[in-house]
Amino acid sequence: MSTYSIKDLEQLSGIKAHTLRIWEQRYSLLNPKRTDTNIRYYDDEDLKLILNVALLNDNGFKISKIASMRMEEIREEVVKLTDRSLTHDDQIHALTISMIEMDEERFDKVLSGNIQKLGFEQTMLNIIYPFMSKIGVLWQTGAINPAQEHFISNLVRQKLIVAIDKQTSQEGGKKFLLFLPEGELHEISILFASYLIKSKGHRVIYLGQSTPNDDLLAVYKIHEPEYLVTIITTSPASEYVQDYINALSERFSKSKIIVSGYQVIGQDIKLPSNVFQMNYIRDIKQFLEEIVLIPQEK
Repeated sequence: MSTYSIKDLEQLSGIKAHTLRIWEQRYSLLNPKRTDTNIRYYDDEDLKLILNVALLNDNGFKISKIASMRMEEIREEVVKLTDRSLTHDDQIHALTISMIEMDEERFDKVLSGNIQKLGFEQTMLNIIYPFMSKIGVLWQTGAINPAQEHFISNLVRQKLIVAIDKQTSQEGGKKFLLFLPEGELHEISILFASYLIKSKGHRVIYLGQSTPNDDLLAVYKIHEPEYLVTIITTSPASEYVQDYINALSERFSKSKIIVSGYQVIGQDIKLPSNVFQMNYIRDIKQFLEEIVLIPQEK
């Protein structure tokens, strides 16, 4: 069982710690425990409760009313609300609850419902990406555990692979070689890039996680792609990113190289002439729209 500070609850729910303390005192909404050294902490049940309470409160339920409801009633209202609500924040909140509860069925229902209403691309851009950014920060600060992060990442990964398989390349499409640096395992963004590229009719050679440099070079020599795409989230470490990008530029000087990720965005990186930085996944959409498919002669 995970333990949380009141600051963790604030980050996950969006409710200020001061407000949580008032609710705790006035309505006995939470039941904090104490360590042997008398430090207050909260458990998974407290977190699940406050996430549900936050969602109901954001949608007009008075806290006095929520405090009088049984847990089963609160959960039923949350399910009904997320089934009919189209606001992105509500859907992100519902996914967060599903993650904390490790509820695959509920997560899949929320995600599938949004895909049906908004389409796959808009669901990724407006719901999944903000959600993944949120849990990425929480994972790094220890507010959620690695098992929860892996649980969600694998479910999203499954959806992406199915969506990618439905896309087809077109004659005249460019070749894109997609890979993650050696040691880099965060695959969601590069998979979504693969989906976007294929949806525009281009060809993707996908190498995925932790690609050794020698393997990357061997595949490059076979396919000679016009573009390489990589995302640097944790590896290589920040002090080695500049050297890594310089090496890519020199080794693949005949291709355009697209780089993104936490270790690139907002950092003091000097980009060689054939390297382009993407700050947001939406940037690659604009980049792709500028590439014209060239009809092939028969």
